[in-house]
Amino acid sequence: METPVTLTAEKATLDLEASSDAPSTATKDSNLVDWDGPADPWNPLNWSAGMRYGQVVIVSLLSLVVNLAATMIAPGMEYVVRDIKITSQTVGTLSVTIYLLGFGLGPLVISSACEMHGRLIVYHVCNVLFIAFIIGTALSQTVPQLLVFRVLSGIAGSAPMTIGGGTIADVIPVEHRGPAGALFALGPLMGPVLGPVIGGFLSTREGWRWTFWLMAIMSGVMSIIALIFLRETHPNILLSRKAARLRQETGNPDLFSKLDRRLTPSQILIGAFVRTGKLLIFSPIVLIMSLYVGLVFGLLYLLFTTITPVFQGVYGFGAEIVGLAYLGIGIGELCSLVIFGTLSDRVSSWRAKVEGRAVPEHRLILMMCFAPVMTVGFFIYGWTAHYQVHWIAPIIGTFFIGFGAFFVILPAQIYLVDVFGSEAAASALGANILLRCLFGAFLPLAGPKMYETLNYGWGNTLLGFLSLAFVPAPMLFYKFGGWLRSKTPTTF
Repeated sequence: METPVTLTAEKATLDLEASSDAPSTATKDSNLVDWDGPADPWNPLNWSAGMRYGQVVIVSLLSLVVNLAATMIAPGMEYVVRDIKITSQTVGTLSVTIYLLGFGLGPLVISSACEMHGRLIVYHVCNVLFIAFIIGTALSQTVPQLLVFRVLSGIAGSAPMTIGGGTIADVIPVEHRGPAGALFALGPLMGPVLGPVIGGFLSTREGWRWTFWLMAIMSGVMSIIALIFLRETHPNILLSRKAARLRQETGNPDLFSKLDRRLTPSQILIGAFVRTGKLLIFSPIVLIMSLYVGLVFGLLYLLFTTITPVFQGVYGFGAEIVGLAYLGIGIGELCSLVIFGTLSDRVSSWRAKVEGRAVPEHRLILMMCFAPVMTVGFFIYGWTAHYQVHWIAPIIGTFFIGFGAFFVILPAQIYLVDVFGSEAAASALGANILLRCLFGAFLPLAGPKMYETLNYGWGNTLLGFLSLAFVPAPMLFYKFGGWLRSKTPTTF
């Protein structure tokens, strides 16, 4: 049974970022508006299960749609190259990956907008902007137009990625976040896999521009669903509304929310940039986890941009079916999703019973067990492609890559949410997303030259060893994470 969880007045008034996961305490200020006890129906954690998990499903679907746009164009790049006259292989690769640059830049502004206006309005505005920029991409006639609209659509599309974790933390108690986090992770993991499958057929039969028209249609449908069913969950906004309602009902103009920080918009915006930078500089947990996730994400996108030339050039796949080669990664991620969703909360609860207390580091156990599988996948993929073994062999390799990558990216996200709480998680995840997307946007640009020099065998062997670089990190955090958290602040 899920226990209602509310905010602590002390933490909310002292910290710049407050968590909705702490128990409520009384305050001496009679004008300060707090939750009405642990069962306050205004607290999103006390909404009905259907309402709470409905928010998770909608945010997860929004995340899936914006992530489809990341790679849907990859199988049809040969048509893009001919149509708008791209002459450089690097620019061709950048046309796919630059979308992630927008994903990295968006959180810097979006997290501040959420703090000022709440999550709901940001979802709606960014949904509309995403549709507009996707339409601009579909209508692009030159390389600069294509690149600019790809970046802008990435910025707008980053909204569900940036604040989705906060929404989950708002409505799901910490001890039940495993399945919700796994569902939310389907977007960034399955979107780039399903995108090429759809894009391969669509770009061949209807033209590459229709991949973006389809994206606009899908996003429009999801925007309407979000407009109807999505609700505001941000504790700051909900308590501010409650305070406003009570001021009107009681006639007392001095009532104010306990989370009211009395900050100007410029202070909030600057504070968001400063907090993200400080977390990356002063929090070893954020820095190392973000670098690890960034490297894994960059390796995944390098793989995404090479699957098409490998399976077309080595195995003779046509543009229409080459997208199916991405399914190995997707099946691996789905298998890891099932395992993670089944075991995550159980393993954490088991360790909490054994150790006598629950700590965020319990989320890292599955990462320690399964992350090295990614290395095995790169070895299989590279050498079977090099020796032109039957096409199923490299796809099996991509299965293991997807399987291992999932157990890095998702546990890292949930770990950061558990460490930093509902709102501080926005800055921590913003820092994580920034590095992840920078790696994803620019690391693949090294792929063509690397494979030209080292071939598929040794090139992917190098990538496999790179994926091992941060494997000791979760082990060290598991052992010393509690000490690190006591020595470094979780808010700035």
